[in-house]
Amino acid sequence: MPFESEIRRALAELERSGLLRNPPPISGPQGPEVSIDGRPILCLCSNNYLGLANHPAIAAAVQASLRIDGVGSAASRLITGTMDAHREAEAAFADFLGTPAAALFSTGYAANLGTVQAVVGPGDVIFSDALNHASLIDGCRLSRARVQVFSHRSADHLESLLRQHRHAAKRALIITDSLFSMDGDIAPLKELAGLARSFDAGLLVDEAHALGVFGPEGRGLAAAEGVEPDLIVGTLGKSFGVAGAFVAGSEEAVALIRNRARSFVYSTAPPPMLARAAIAALELVRNANGARRVLLGHADALRSGLRQLGFDVPPGSSQILPVLIGGNERTMRLSAQLLDRGVFVQGIRPPTVAEGTARLRLTAMATHRPEQIAFAIKAFASLDEAEIGDLR
Repeated sequence: MPFESEIRRALAELERSGLLRNPPPISGPQGPEVSIDGRPILCLCSNNYLGLANHPAIAAAVQASLRIDGVGSAASRLITGTMDAHREAEAAFADFLGTPAAALFSTGYAANLGTVQAVVGPGDVIFSDALNHASLIDGCRLSRARVQVFSHRSADHLESLLRQHRHAAKRALIITDSLFSMDGDIAPLKELAGLARSFDAGLLVDEAHALGVFGPEGRGLAAAEGVEPDLIVGTLGKSFGVAGAFVAGSEEAVALIRNRARSFVYSTAPPPMLARAAIAALELVRNANGARRVLLGHADALRSGLRQLGFDVPPGSSQILPVLIGGNERTMRLSAQLLDRGVFVQGIRPPTVAEGTARLRLTAMATHRPEQIAFAIKAFASLDEAEIGDLR
């Protein structure tokens, strides 16, 4: 059949170019170690930064919710109404970030896709960081607004683009991740906020990887920098250890999102048990100052140890550490070698990162032990010299 032949051809091309994905099967819960093929493996590729994905208090909140709320939400909230769990979670996250309102989404991807499309459209202009997450890029496309891409973390380039293009648009929206998920670097939020004010533009900040890790009570990098974006997107499947996402902002902006975000309007609402699990996780995150210090200490130890071994690890201060390799096949061979040595580190390849910049993406967790960090560094030190010789 021609269709199936094309499917096989596309798969073969992915394999030929070193881009075919075959994630290993994981048994049991996510934690500092996971079980792969019956072996305990040190996990250094999880976004479970505070180690809450299997926390007993969150599990208890899920069990209690099942008795109160049942399992499913039955339909979009615009069809079946807003359940108590969703309303309470939205109020909790709005309070957490000090905004008037918040809207709960099923995933971070859905939140970014729907939010951008809801607040700007034809006749408007978006200014988007070159390394923004794919969900933000897709939201820009769906919006049908004109999109100007500014060089990664460059406030100067953004200002130049604003001067050229802002005047011709009804509305303007500057979009950035706060902590970039593949490079582990941080957006210049104060400068972006200043430009937003100067050019009468909105500012949307995706705090997916920063919430729970940075800022007072884990409120993110915007809070740490004293910046108040117009819209903040937060995901719950990372530091919060649950699933889903929310968008926080003014009452008017959130009302518009609830009415126009296609991924909100046309999706079944998240299960109420996840909303109640998120509320339980929020209390743990607020009180995790010690865990945040441990997490970033582990990341510093990894970064220092790998750089001492000669690996190309860019400077940074976050829990995300890219080890730059370059080639797709070599990256995956090194990932496989580390797995053989008991360390799970995922290789990241295009289109997630640019061609020629494939890397091993390491992420620390607060629940790692110092001896596990040392074990990981020793595993890197033992990699085949023939494979890594010109990388160091």
